[in-house]
Amino acid sequence: MESPDARYASSTEAPPNQSSPLDSPTREGTEKNSHIRFLVSNAEAGSVIGKGGTTISEFQSQSGARIQLSRNHEFFPGTSDRIIMVSGTFDEILKAVDLILSKLLNENRTFVSQFYVEDGEDVDPKSKLRLIVPNSSCGGIIGKGGANIKSFIEDSRAGIKISPLDNNFIGLNDRLVTLTGTLDEQMRAVELIMLKLAEDPHYAQSFSAPFPYAGVSFAGFHGIPSTSVLPSVGTAAAYNANYGANGAGVKFQNNKEDRSTSVTIGVADEHIGVVVGRGGKNLMEISQVSGARIKISDRGDFMSGTSDRKVTITGSQRAIRVAEAMISQKVASASDR
Repeated sequence: MESPDARYASSTEAPPNQSSPLDSPTREGTEKNSHIRFLVSNAEAGSVIGKGGTTISEFQSQSGARIQLSRNHEFFPGTSDRIIMVSGTFDEILKAVDLILSKLLNENRTFVSQFYVEDGEDVDPKSKLRLIVPNSSCGGIIGKGGANIKSFIEDSRAGIKISPLDNNFIGLNDRLVTLTGTLDEQMRAVELIMLKLAEDPHYAQSFSAPFPYAGVSFAGFHGIPSTSVLPSVGTAAAYNANYGANGAGVKFQNNKEDRSTSVTIGVADEHIGVVVGRGGKNLMEISQVSGARIKISDRGDFMSGTSDRKVTITGSQRAIRVAEAMISQKVASASDR
């Protein structure tokens, strides 16, 4: 596979998007160029690029959009996730995002079913997408008294949550907007949010600096915190893995599959019960199947800036991937009830 360090530009001869536009409340001005940014794991970034850049070139050709990725050491602060920026016309962006998410979702479902599918059931297709939105633009998404975000949730049927601005990072002016649901629900939510962002004259300014986080300071240090010790393991796309704000709990020494390492992810407090299971049955099963050791934080001990409990997974990279996939499946099935 071509080095994920490379950045790719769309072909100047890329054909226009031929897909039918989604229905939307208003599409005035959608022929103007815009952009959207979201997070992917390092492994998912490699999948989007493809061998020798073939996949990203194909997606750009099919959509007409430009797709850029941050380098493999450029993470969004507080995570080990890279940034994808998709730019172009409104419909070009939607087509490109749909291609990217479809690929990642299909690969994740195949990965999970290889290791664990409960009672022969299909893997739940719900997943989480984290958009990066400037703090100054979040007010428009929320609306007066939450009217806009409520309308978006009702229209798309997706879950939409906006993270608080993380004051642990000096200079970070972006927030994460998490969309939960099926691919169609997520795409409808993306469309509605993009339409609202198109009304914000300040939103276009973030286009000039798609990956600005090298200048973000944390705890007195300049640069992206703890990137040298963050792992590049393949986190299941169906689960929104939250790493500690300063990379806490992440002890990645090398790339060998058989070496032990630890990763801490966040699980909503309301879903801890389904991960643990009656009498600890589910937790024991996940540990036995994956070979990983799993520790859950006490009540009230949450990931920084969230209401998610800390779930620390220790073992080989493969064991961690399998455990994450199994936890993802448990959480997704509970969310669908």
